[in-house]
Amino acid sequence: MERINKLYMIFGLAIAFGLFFGIAANADEMDQATTMTFSAPVQIPGKVLPAGSYLFKLADTEPNLNVVRIFNADGTKLYGTVQTIPAERLEPSGDTAVKLAEQGSGKPDALLTWFYPGSLMGNEFVYPRGQEKELARDSQRTLMVGAKTTNSQAQAGE
Repeated sequence: MERINKLYMIFGLAIAFGLFFGIAANADEMDQATTMTFSAPVQIPGKVLPAGSYLFKLADTEPNLNVVRIFNADGTKLYGTVQTIPAERLEPSGDTAVKLAEQGSGKPDALLTWFYPGSLMGNEFVYPRGQEKELARDSQRTLMVGAKTTNSQAQAGE
C-alpha cells in the first residue's frame, strides 16, 4: 500500500515537472523574439545595421526597464543592446509593426518603434536629443510586416 502511494507521488511529481518545463519552453512571447529582414541599411541608436536579417528580443532584465537586444538572425552574435521607452498604439495588429524615419540625403532610414504582433505596448528607440529632433522632422512611415511583405523595406517573422 505504501509502495503504491510512493508511485503515485513520483508520477505526480513527474507530471508537475513536465508541465513546468513545457511552459518554460514556450517563452518566446515573453521576450517577443522577432526576426526582421531589412533590404537596405537601417539605423538604430548608435549604429547602422547593414541590410540583412536580425533577431530583436527584449532583454531579460528588470520588468520596468525596456531594453532591446539585436542579434544576427540565428541569435549567435549581438549587434546592439538598446535602451527604449514604452510606446503605445490604439489598435493591435497580427503583424509586427515598425516605424521608420526617412532621413534622406543618402542616410539610412532610422528605426523609431517596434511593436510585437497583437500588442498595444511597444518599444520606442531612444536617440540623442539633437538627432531625436531631426528624426521628428523627417518623413515617417509605419510598416506592418509579416511573413509576406509587399513594397516595404523590412519583413518580419516570428
